[in-house]
Amino acid sequence: MTASEWDLLDQAYAALPSVVDGIPDDGRHRPTPCDQWNVGQVLQHAAGDQLAYAARLTGGPGPAEDPFAPTGALSGTPAELLEPALEAAAEAFAGVEPGTAEVAVPLPPFTVPAETAVAAAALDAAVHAWDIAVATGQISPLTPALAAALRPGAQVLAEPLRGFAYAPALTPAPDPEADPAGSLLAFLGRRADWTPPVA
Repeated sequence: MTASEWDLLDQAYAALPSVVDGIPDDGRHRPTPCDQWNVGQVLQHAAGDQLAYAARLTGGPGPAEDPFAPTGALSGTPAELLEPALEAAAEAFAGVEPGTAEVAVPLPPFTVPAETAVAAAALDAAVHAWDIAVATGQISPLTPALAAALRPGAQVLAEPLRGFAYAPALTPAPDPEADPAGSLLAFLGRRADWTPPVA
């Protein structure tokens, strides 16, 4: 895959396909920490989000469906859906210079500094990778180092989008120094100890 030239984003873009490759044949309909969405819907949303970032940066085509109303109906394999989206987004972000004051993004406020735009796309990819991993019994790709690197961006991005892109923060939250991943997930409204409901 094309490198985005942004280390944080490349880490997140490695995490998402690693868990998508591990989705079992019967895994697309499994519930996820995103209460209303199954694995297929989270995957569709995550791919659509990255296409939306690419489209805003380049003026190219965006997602065919609304990423916030995913059907979960995939026309091909999970990898066939995800890989073109990540490729397009990585190529688009590779053209973004560090320090650029105004970079177009698909969510309010629609233009942000380059580093915030990168953090937003990376946060989206990495957290949805965690969603899919825990829903399908895989090891979490949200390492302490990756979570700690994503936290500053989350601090900037989450509050204006509560109730739309992010759920209310959970309290009490783990100490971010002792448990960076658990603290980040709680800040984004997710329980780090989430497990699939018993059928």
